[in-house]
Amino acid sequence: MNGLPGRVARIARETPQRTALVDGARTIDYGQFWRQAQAFATRLHEQGLAKGDRLALLLPNRVEAAVACYGGWLAGAVVVPLNVQARERDFAPWLRHSGARHVVYEQGHRDAELALEQIGYGGSRTVLADGEPLLPSSEETAAPEIQTVEDSDTALILYTSGTTGAPKGVMLSHANLAANAEAVVAYLGLGPEDRVLSVLPFYYAYGASVLHTHLISGACVVLAPNLLFPHLVLQSLSQERATGFSGVPSTYALLLQHTALGEYDFSSLRYLTQAGGAMSPQLTQRLRAALPQPRLFVMYGQTEATSRISWLPPEKLDEKLGSVGIPVQGLQWKILREDSSPAGVGESGEVWVQGPNVMQGYWDNAAATASVLAEGWLRTGDVGYLDDDGYLFLQGRRSDMIKTGAHRVHPTDVEEVIAEIPGVTEVAVVGVEDEVLGQVIKAFVVASDLPPRAEERIKAHCRARLAPYKIPKHVAFVDALPRTASGKVRRVQLMELQSTP
Repeated sequence: MNGLPGRVARIARETPQRTALVDGARTIDYGQFWRQAQAFATRLHEQGLAKGDRLALLLPNRVEAAVACYGGWLAGAVVVPLNVQARERDFAPWLRHSGARHVVYEQGHRDAELALEQIGYGGSRTVLADGEPLLPSSEETAAPEIQTVEDSDTALILYTSGTTGAPKGVMLSHANLAANAEAVVAYLGLGPEDRVLSVLPFYYAYGASVLHTHLISGACVVLAPNLLFPHLVLQSLSQERATGFSGVPSTYALLLQHTALGEYDFSSLRYLTQAGGAMSPQLTQRLRAALPQPRLFVMYGQTEATSRISWLPPEKLDEKLGSVGIPVQGLQWKILREDSSPAGVGESGEVWVQGPNVMQGYWDNAAATASVLAEGWLRTGDVGYLDDDGYLFLQGRRSDMIKTGAHRVHPTDVEEVIAEIPGVTEVAVVGVEDEVLGQVIKAFVVASDLPPRAEERIKAHCRARLAPYKIPKHVAFVDALPRTASGKVRRVQLMELQSTP
């Protein structure tokens, strides 16, 4: 057995009683986890699933989501985890496009059932009741027919969040997953004594990476309560003696805004990781001030690169504040101008990456694949520059660039300045239509406490720190920013909110 399944199988064989997952009152050790995965693989074979068939998982973070993933791989399936919070209109295109032959979902998931009905689904399915295991314990001892899995075989298809039009499913091989996991394990220094509190969904790249890196390390994954109740998340961090925690910028902003961190014992916590969108230097500093003991790893990645592209060594946080760091092991990058020539030090351009974690392409979409993959290089669509030491600083997406008059403005430039203002929790900047300039800048601000004449204060702060063409013409105050499942701001949705200039 190769890749991630081989690693987990060895741990299950050598230390079967070591705890693998904690899900509320439920605990499963590596031995049980592996027996259940094997039994599910047998069930899939009995129901006619063949090597290379797609297995769709519409499950929230629970033990069965992880078991079904590894069981699917043992059966030779391509696992397709779908955003369980999506609706029928999303599920139907994903299921149809992937050609799923087996679907796993929870009983009463109306949108899943409607989507299957809409596409005339004729494959097999596993329907789980709340708290029900994937298979009866009597089936855990079933002798599985393990498929030979090659490193080059496709392991996952992940549909990128926020996609419009035709579905785009990122194909990741077993080799892609192993390369990503090994790189993350190396810089985090993960081992069997680690316990991560997981709030990130397994159905997107960052959450999947957290799951797999810890399982191949023999560590424990504790499934966290819903982030709608931040105090329960912090309570679990303390009670479970977690050594690690992973989040997107909005996760940390929420915890800092709504909770008193000083009331909890985090003495066991040794690392924090952040990805899933840019975290402003101000939020980074606030987080470090609130939790000075754990090492904070600022990271950058994409689904198309199996989650992780770079990491910033924690000891470099002060010196390289605002940077996303250096490439993960095995990966190289280059910054190219619009004419495809190499950009100089400090010069902005598009980030291209190459390495063992770069995707195979988009499932059944040759045109989309050709638009981003060229001779093994992935066009990330992100704009950034390298400093003298080779550290990467991101400035935003090429598609997010604001063209105002004769100028081009990176949203990050403006967002970082507004984030400096006390009371500002989050901010997102977009370009909105303007008859004279083509586009002008509009800032959407989430604030914990609005001072008098808040809009004027924000504009004055920007005037003191930014070029005139970067100053927002409009400022809107909102309760929250619209986000994708992976935590990234939905800028397109913000651009549609022009009724509040």
